[in-house]
Amino acid sequence: MTYVITENCIKCKYTDCVEVCPVDCFHEGPNFLVIDPEECIDCSLCEPECPIEAIVAEEDLNDDNKHFLDLNRKLSEKWPVITEMKDSPEDAKEWEGKENKLNLLEE
Repeated sequence: MTYVITENCIKCKYTDCVEVCPVDCFHEGPNFLVIDPEECIDCSLCEPECPIEAIVAEEDLNDDNKHFLDLNRKLSEKWPVITEMKDSPEDAKEWEGKENKLNLLEE
């Protein structure tokens, strides 16, 4: 099993989660983070660190966000690993909790 980053992270991209990961499975894109499902060891340390609850256990994905597992897998293959916390985008607060952000994802 793995943890999956979902839509709420798009344009928020808080990186509180990356420093607690013991296997460095987070990857950073322009406005989104993903978890490499092949590297994730299901330790759950990252989930409570996300201030916007964008990280979900694979078993808790619903029909509306199941596609994020494949998206995390695909993007983790092309984006670089991130291991240190960075400042979030200046407008991150404005994007928290907004729906239908998938079309804003920059690959």
